[in-house]
Amino acid sequence: MLSATGRKFLRGPRGTGFLYVRRDLLRTIEPPMIDHFSAVWVARDRYELRDDARRFETWENAYANRAGLGVAVDYALAIGMEAIAARCRLLSGRLREGLRTLPGVTIRDLGRTPSAIVSFTFDGMEAAAVVAAADRAGITIGASNPSSTRLDAEARHLPPLVRASPHYYNTEAEVARLVDLVADLTR
Repeated sequence: MLSATGRKFLRGPRGTGFLYVRRDLLRTIEPPMIDHFSAVWVARDRYELRDDARRFETWENAYANRAGLGVAVDYALAIGMEAIAARCRLLSGRLREGLRTLPGVTIRDLGRTPSAIVSFTFDGMEAAAVVAAADRAGITIGASNPSSTRLDAEARHLPPLVRASPHYYNTEAEVARLVDLVADLTR
């Protein structure tokens, strides 16, 4: 089984996504919610789920969002998934390299192959303050509170994190601007 959001790195509309379930697993999984589209009400106390993937869908659909998701998929495929991944790896790698040189900045990403989401903390400055300073400079980044990743944050005793997510449309100069901004904050 694989589920993915349509927004974020695919850049589709919020509220869209994909679900893939291998056919032999399909009937073993109950959807989190059902309505008259995903199941048939066959008796007062019984319903029967559809036997196809639409058991995970509901009657109401935002067709414009679905169309937007299709456009986002077509756009990504036209650029090429490998090209997008390579560009995101390059930019996030440059960002990590730059941030690692700054005093008081700690990269919080784990794993042998980090994603393009760069999470870090900055001694003496709350994540929200770093995000606000970036916003004033015209740089969009975010903060991730421990409640967003409860198990990991508690196990690692993490405070709120600064999150930067360079994407293929960003430039190396924009990544350098973010590093420079954080460097200025360390002074």
